[in-house]
Amino acid sequence: QVQLAESGGGFVQAGGSLRLSCTASGTFFSINIMAWYRQAPGQQRELVAESTDINTKYADSVKGRFVISKDSTKNTAYLQMNELKPEDTAVYYCNANVWTPAAGSTYYWGQGTQVTVSS
Repeated sequence: QVQLAESGGGFVQAGGSLRLSCTASGTFFSINIMAWYRQAPGQQRELVAESTDINTKYADSVKGRFVISKDSTKNTAYLQMNELKPEDTAVYYCNANVWTPAAGSTYYWGQGTQVTVSS
């Protein structure tokens, strides 16, 4: 079983910054993709940023403001969020594609962390 633990959410004023962390634990052979999604009230969950071994991609709404990074030695992904806007308010979820001998390539979700940006 693989678990993803997120931290770093909170309340911030517009223009401020937050850094989210997501650490994978359990028994697995490799982590292929780590990504951040978000879901605002009444909205569908959307991809914010994704990191693979060869590239990263971002939603247009966060390009130039958010940066995804990974520390493979700690099985941890980060999302540095700068110049936050009220429309960034959402629950942010970590997602990882992990390979295990038992299940093969499987996607896992974290429990989510709330980010609230006031105007």
